Amino acid sequence: MRRAKGLFIVLEGPDKSGKSTQARLLAETLKSRGRAVLHTREPGGTSVAEGVRRVLLNPKLTIAPLTELFLYEASRAQHTKEKIVPALKAGQVVISERFTMSTDAYQGVARGLGLKTTAVLNKIATSGLKPDITILLDIPVAEFNKRDHGRELDRLERESVEFRLKVRKGYLKAAKADPRAVVLNGRLPADVLQRKILALVGEKL
Repeated sequence: MRRAKGLFIVLEGPDKSGKSTQARLLAETLKSRGRAVLHTREPGGTSVAEGVRRVLLNPKLTIAPLTELFLYEASRAQHTKEKIVPALKAGQVVISERFTMSTDAYQGVARGLGLKTTAVLNKIATSGLKPDITILLDIPVAEFNKRDHGRELDRLERESVEFRLKVRKGYLKAAKADPRAVVLNGRLPADVLQRKILALVGEKL
């Protein structure tokens, strides 16, 4: 895909790593500085993709790993074409909570479907679009139970500790292989993380 005019930033990390908080803070700061920003998420971001999200995260459903993978990619294909690409062509800064690295970590490694499989499907779903920078918020698996005690867990958040260990391993492996990825310590205070992320994004802007 021909490179668009805008800047594509992805916040990645396991469940409860602080992606949503940092994406919101980053979007608010850039908007206050006069930047046009699209803050979005995966799965989701469009009416079709949000419908797929409700299926994927429904704790009452049992979804086969391959079905799960195809649902994520279908959601991503719609999201990329309908929201991300038009925003980039318009010169906006796109901030997405999750993108293809999540699929590598969750379905490729943790589900055991393989990174070769996810690489092919990721490329098809995105038409080859890649983030300008992916920021991975890394947290130990033990941190999961220390955060957000009040909310109901979705289908993936109810997975075992063993699954979350595989997810973390998958993320770190994917980040190491991606020259545009940066790993940050997700246990740092939110304001400290915000400053580090702003510095990284500032270099791209």
